[in-house]
Amino acid sequence: MSLHTYPYPSQRMAAVARNGMVATSQPLAAQAGLEMLKKGGNAIDAAIATAACLTVVEPTSNGIGGDAFALVWVKDKLYGLNASGPAPQSISIEKVKELGHEKMPSHGWIPVTVPGAPSAWAELSKKFGRLPLTEVLQPAIDYARNGYPLTPILAKYWKGAYNAYKSRFQGKEFAEWFRVFAPEGRAPEAGEMWKSADHADTLQEIAETNGESFYRGALAEKIATAATTAGAFLSKSDLENYYPQWVEPISVAYRGHEIWEIPPNG
Repeated sequence: MSLHTYPYPSQRMAAVARNGMVATSQPLAAQAGLEMLKKGGNAIDAAIATAACLTVVEPTSNGIGGDAFALVWVKDKLYGLNASGPAPQSISIEKVKELGHEKMPSHGWIPVTVPGAPSAWAELSKKFGRLPLTEVLQPAIDYARNGYPLTPILAKYWKGAYNAYKSRFQGKEFAEWFRVFAPEGRAPEAGEMWKSADHADTLQEIAETNGESFYRGALAEKIATAATTAGAFLSKSDLENYYPQWVEPISVAYRGHEIWEIPPNG
């Protein structure tokens, strides 16, 4: 499209970076990664900072309870990290059917697997990072504690999630979701400041314990207690026994190039 016919007052041009660049779906997260590079961190530090920040500034698309996969090129070698969590040890098809489900539900505690993302941040930081995890997660902690203005896109999807949950999920199992993400009985609007002290505290503890608290500490206790109270399959032992796995990436030749990926289950 010609610049003369561009329909918007601002023009998004290609960025040229001399020593490094960060690209994300949310500018505040990109700023977090860039901040790590300015502090002397490497691409891994920037990627972790960005990923953690996205759980705060794009909570409708990213979360601490998600999984993570990483392909890392360092010193002429490609590394693969599989930080996807397994299903709880106690779950089975028969037990899910006994609860009245003919297929795995898409919401609630039943389909929850062990969260892998925090373990990926800690493992990548330990193996490749230059900066301490406490410093790398600080931008995400700051946004969660002090707040940030919602973008129009985020507000749209947040409202959509709220309306869907309000119409379908009013039971005790979802009370915590409404308390955290709709504390005023509605989804926050575009331009409103959003902050979450609990989210900040959780990220702070993940940073200070290099992820251990999330799996074998105070945070794990809270997760296990909440799961047990809700009648979930996820247990304390599921969290305790979880560690991310370093794997050998797989590749295929395509039009003169080698395309690399994490092996199954990735």
